[in-house]
Amino acid sequence: MSGALLARRLAREGMMIYHISVAKTKIAVTVDAEILTRVDELVKQRAFANRSQAVEGALRDTIERVDRTRLAHACAQLDAYEEAAFADADLAGALDTWPAY
Repeated sequence: MSGALLARRLAREGMMIYHISVAKTKIAVTVDAEILTRVDELVKQRAFANRSQAVEGALRDTIERVDRTRLAHACAQLDAYEEAAFADADLAGALDTWPAY
């Protein structure tokens, strides 16, 4: 588990995190007023420590979802019959080299 994932898990479980050293870059973002109101509510409810962490978490989650979607899309492009044929061909040759049990 990466340090960032562990830190998020610990924070969700209410544990204190004393030091996480991560390089950060400050940016300016324009956000719809209704979304910002909702973010402020979440900060007030202590779901996030501040606006920056809320935005960073949303960006991280979106990137992770895009990566999962990309992998799922690539897997969907595979031909199941062709993959099975490749596996069968490799296994057929490998059976001779397997030790007897």
